[in-house]
Order: sequence, then structure tokens, then C-alpha cells
Amino acid sequence: MRLTGKQAVVTGGRQGIGRGIVEAFLAEGATVLTCGRGARPDGLPDSCDWVQADVSDPAQVAELVRAAGPTDVLVNNAGVQVEKTVADSTDADWDLVIGANCRGVFNACRAFIPLMRKSGSIINIGSISGHTADPSMALYNASKAFVHGLTRSIAVDHGPDIRCNAICPGWIETGMLEAGFNLSDDPTSARRDALARHAVRRFGQPADIAAMAVWLASDEAGFASGQMFTVDGGMTAASPINTGLF
Repeated sequence: MRLTGKQAVVTGGRQGIGRGIVEAFLAEGATVLTCGRGARPDGLPDSCDWVQADVSDPAQVAELVRAAGPTDVLVNNAGVQVEKTVADSTDADWDLVIGANCRGVFNACRAFIPLMRKSGSIINIGSISGHTADPSMALYNASKAFVHGLTRSIAVDHGPDIRCNAICPGWIETGMLEAGFNLSDDPTSARRDALARHAVRRFGQPADIAAMAVWLASDEAGFASGQMFTVDGGMTAASPINTGLF
């Protein structure tokens, strides 16, 4: 029970990675509050508090802070994805992606930092897409690079009272992964080729990211700050020639 006695807030805990982190934190003894733009989702554990909030809106984030009170752990997971190039992206796409993925993380950090307990931990969900660009994901790629830069700045400016790190997931089995494959002319072939690029020969599960989040939230990670932790099954470790595809 590595998180016993800790109050945690996880944004975007309805499904996918966020839901996995919520469940892992509860299992490790944390008190957890999560949020999303809609009503409380079915199946969310009764022990987890829910607040309806859009993190791109500072006023709604302020309500989230009031509901949470003094906090030990903040996980900025809420995010969206639009599958378009720069030339195809609209102002509405910009507002959606940058609003949730950039402004949302900024809003939450700005609001929670003054009220976080000493030795607090902020965990931002970045992406390998913030290091290398996925095709037709221009705004998403750029938004995750922003998250990485903000993570470093928070670690530098607010240490030693607060640690701040980012987890950079690779290809995790969620709706976002399927949307990416559907951009291909042959999604089945794209999935097969992508799987071959993973040293562990599987895609990730939300639980894989949650395991890293538990460690970063715990006192065991007391010397980890300002870092981007890639969890991608070894995909970015190898050059394409090592997969046998070329």
C-alpha cells in the first residue's frame, strides 16, 4: 500500500490510461478524486470521488481544487487527439487539442501547486509523440512537446517542495490507438507492422502506465524530478532495420 494517506487527483479518469491510474492508486491506498467533462461514468469505484469538469476552463479547475482540498498527487491525464495535418487543422481543432492538452495541464498545475502538500508529486501524461512525430497528428504531437517542456519548468521552479515528471506512453490499447491505425490504407497491416516494432511484441495496457504512475506518486521516487519516463515496450529503442521489416 505505497500510497496510503495520500490524496490524489487524476484528470480524465473516465476510461483508458486515466481509469487505469485511478484503479491502481485506489489499490495502493490513496484517496482519489477524478474528473471528466461528462457525468460520472458507470463502474467507477464507489470509493472514488467524481467531479464534472473541463480542465481547459480555469473556473471549472478552480471548482475541482475546492472539491479536492490539500493534495499530495496530481496526475494530468485528460487529453484529446485530432488526426489531421497542420494544413487540414481548423481553428476549432486548435481550440480543442491545445485547450485540453496544453491549457488544461497548465490550468491544473497553476491551480493545485499553491495548495499541494510538501513532497507533492505532479505526474503529467506526455507521449512518445512529443519526441517523434506521428503522421497526421500535428496538433497532438505539438501539444505533448509542450507538456514535456512545462514538466521540466515546474520541476525546476517548484522543487524541492514538489516533484514533477512526465510519463511518455507508447502505443497503448485505447480508442486513441485504434483511431491512429484507422488513418492507414490497411489498418490490419499497419497494426501487424507496428506490433513487430515492439521489443516486447505487444502493445501496452493502461495498467502498464499506471504502474509507473504509482511509483512516481510514491515516496520511493523521491529523487526523480524533471524527467520524461518513456514506457513503450522498447519501440523507440530500435532502428527500423532491427524489426526485420526493411
